[in-house]
Amino acid sequence: MHQTNPEILIVDDTPDNLRILTHLLVQQGYEVRAATSGQMALESIQLRQPSLILLDIYMANMDGYEVCCQIKASPETQDIPVIFLSALGDQSDKVKAFEVGGVDYITKPFQAQEVLARIATHLTLSQLTKTLEQQVQERTTELAQALQNLQQTQLQLVQQEKLSALGQLIAGIGYEINNPISSISGNLGFAQNYVEGLTDHLKLYQSEFPQPGERITQHAVKIELDYLTEDLPQIMQSMRGSADRIFRLSQSIQTFFRIDVNHPVLFDIHDGLESTLLILKHRLSASKHRPEIQIIKNYDLTIPQISCYPGQLTQVFMNLVTNAIDALEEAWKAPDANQRSLRIEIRTLSLDEQKIGIQMIDNGPGIPAKIRAKIFDYLFTTKIKGYGTGLGLAIAQQIIEEKHGGKLECHSFEGQGAEFVITLPIESAVAKSNLEW
Repeated sequence: MHQTNPEILIVDDTPDNLRILTHLLVQQGYEVRAATSGQMALESIQLRQPSLILLDIYMANMDGYEVCCQIKASPETQDIPVIFLSALGDQSDKVKAFEVGGVDYITKPFQAQEVLARIATHLTLSQLTKTLEQQVQERTTELAQALQNLQQTQLQLVQQEKLSALGQLIAGIGYEINNPISSISGNLGFAQNYVEGLTDHLKLYQSEFPQPGERITQHAVKIELDYLTEDLPQIMQSMRGSADRIFRLSQSIQTFFRIDVNHPVLFDIHDGLESTLLILKHRLSASKHRPEIQIIKNYDLTIPQISCYPGQLTQVFMNLVTNAIDALEEAWKAPDANQRSLRIEIRTLSLDEQKIGIQMIDNGPGIPAKIRAKIFDYLFTTKIKGYGTGLGLAIAQQIIEEKHGGKLECHSFEGQGAEFVITLPIESAVAKSNLEW
């Protein structure tokens, strides 16, 4: 029930004191409650908190000091101002009253105007304190929200500037690579036909002129003609394969850095995953420090294309796979490392008619709980200086959750590997609104 006037709780086991104080306060417009024991006062406070308490010190069973201690021990009641009333004027009594949490001390017999003045003062102070605390809390909330908005804006600017700059650079490099590679790949077809024609012609000469003369025979031995005619077609085929791989790598890099930040399009997430793995192939291969990292693919190929920002989505895949590789390289340093294989499993699955899921699971060292709680925080990183910015997972979460309306979660326990789970809508409401715009 709403109180229009401050309510004072008077705690005193002397009826005359209760009567006098009650009459005095009611005349001043205060709401008044009375309690004749410490236990009754505590029960009354639990039912409804008063604005202020006038508390006698010496009462039967429970004195005022103990009552005040219990009031101040509870978070719900600790802010209620308590004014002690006592016939004792000894300095030690006053000191103890303040030590247990009292805000003031009035000596009996008291003057009516003094009691009213002190009550009014502490009610005003209490209200000002509450108002100030509320203002501080509101301001703190506003500042926290402003900081969060600033961090999100910074992440967006970093992400967009990074993608835009890299996209333009890669588009130019891709164009420069594709032209000569297309020329090489196309001419290799002609060259292979020419080599086959010349080889057939040479064999025809050999069949028609089995005794070509000593100089030709010596030259054939010198250049290892039989080996050359057998190996040259294989070299041509290998060159064609390498040219095709360079072309696919160029296409994968361009897919990764597509400039589509303002235009969501339909995209096959498996293309993004395959592009990521192709770009990171050199990091997955065996090195002198560790064996090959195995990639286990469990793709649900029935998943439809989704409406998304392919470049940004592939950036998330790159970040998660790179982090998994870093974790596995760290795991290989453990004493029992030679007894385990290093692997990353990538799963795609249809969750329902509206959502798909992507899981990336490694068998690395796992993430301790205290670190796992912070991995998506802005600027948080466990990597040594120069190797981590603390932006990767923060940007990844922003791309998935704010840009696509999805969810990015981490499930991990120390010593049990890590699993990152991406949930994406097939037709993102965010992407759809941007597309319509």
